Order: sequence, then C-alpha cells, then structure tokens
Amino acid sequence: MPLIDTHTHLESFARKGPDVLAGALARAKEAGVEAMITIGTSPDDWALYRGLAQEHAATGFVRYTVGLHPCSVDGDWAAAMAQVEGFWTGTGPQPVALGEIGLDRFHLPKDPVESAKIFAWQRAAFADGLALAKRLGCPVVIHSRGAFAECVEMIDASGVDWTRVVFHCFTEGVAEMAELTRRGGYGSFTGVLTYKSAENVRAAAKAQGLGRFMLETDAPYLTPMPHRGKPNEPGYVRHTADYAASEVFGLGYEELATASTATARRFFGL
Repeated sequence: MPLIDTHTHLESFARKGPDVLAGALARAKEAGVEAMITIGTSPDDWALYRGLAQEHAATGFVRYTVGLHPCSVDGDWAAAMAQVEGFWTGTGPQPVALGEIGLDRFHLPKDPVESAKIFAWQRAAFADGLALAKRLGCPVVIHSRGAFAECVEMIDASGVDWTRVVFHCFTEGVAEMAELTRRGGYGSFTGVLTYKSAENVRAAAKAQGLGRFMLETDAPYLTPMPHRGKPNEPGYVRHTADYAASEVFGLGYEELATASTATARRFFGL
C-alpha cells in the first residue's frame, strides 16, 4: 500500500539543483510514496511550489500549500498574507490547504521587548490566516511550538471548522491530543515518533487512534530512526510508517499504510 507524506519542504532540495530534487523524488517513489504535500512557509517558496505542483499535475505526485510560517512573520506580514488568497483564485493548480500558520515561542529572541513585538505580529498573522481559511473553507495546517493552548484558543475564536485543522509535527501529549480530538481536529506525526525519548508522542498517536493517523516527514528536518542525524527526505516516511505499525499500533505495515493514506486523502481532498 502506498504512503502519503503530508508535510515536506521541497524548497530545501530544489535550491540545491534539479538533480538533487529529482533524486529525492525518485527515492520517495521507490520507498512507496504515492504523493507528497510540500508546505508553504513564505513568499519565497509559494511560486516554486505551485510550479512543482503544475509539473506533476498529471499524477498528483506533488501537491502544495500556501501559508506564512510564524518564524517567517515580520513587520511586513500583512503584505505577505495579502498574496495568499490569489493562489486559490489565480491560474495554475490550487493549494490543498492553507498553511503552515500558527505560533512559535521557541524561536523568539531573548530580549523581552523584541520577543513581545514579534509574538504580537505572529498572533496577528495567525488570526488573518485563520480568517482566510474560514472564508475559503479549506484545510489548515498549524505550526505550534511552545504555544499549544494559545493556538487552540485562537482557532476556537476564529470559527474555523475544526475537522479541517491539523497540528503538524504533533509533539504534545495525550491531554493535548484529547483537546484536538474532542473538537474534531487532527495531529500528524513525524520521525519524532521513532525517537527513544518520545514516549509521550507515541502515547498521543495511540490515543488519537489508527483511524485518524497521518504521517509526515517535515523534511529536511526530524529524520526518523535509523537515519537520525542525517538530512531527512520524503522517502524516509516509510521508516516512520513501519515503526508506527509495529511499535505504536501493533499491526502490519499494510493496515497502517491503508489507514493513514485514506485519512490523508480525505483530509486534504486528494
């Protein structure tokens, strides 16, 4: 059964040259990946990703999203966000989701004044993105680091349909997962699931259940075992799938792949 990598960043491969990108895509196919979603983070990658989706339009092998990552938010965030809706109304393939958008306290500067200013920008940009997602009625990919409760609060206030919300790279615990699932939202899981120290993440995945489980690489970051320490790539989603099947859900690979792929297709409308 083929897999879907629901969250990857192909910009990191494309900027190194067409051969590097082609190699990563070929290895993904060899690993059983039937589709991947390359995630927009700033105006620097949106057009690139639309172009890649256009190149693969016949097969749907590469899909894309558009969003302003909280770590890409600065004083000009409004000008960047003003460009987002055009990817739904313009020519070329439409994004399959809006994102990633959200809040990130982890990367804020140490200076409290500067930190407060940037976090205020993040909140404003996030609110703007959520309002757009509600208007478009599209899935939304959430980045939350050190700000889970605040993200949930803002999504609640936005009126966005929670069944169309996924917290990517879910690294919280069972209690936080319960907050998502009781609202109808999802968490998706990276190679962190395979790390020895990530028992809370495995517990959260199990609590969410096989029927709501989605896989991602977040490549080139968060490489799963046994390749941890090396750059990640979409084909490595197979390692996370194998581990999740045997060590988290206690079942065969085929059953895990069938369930996760069906959920990804349903959530993103693939």
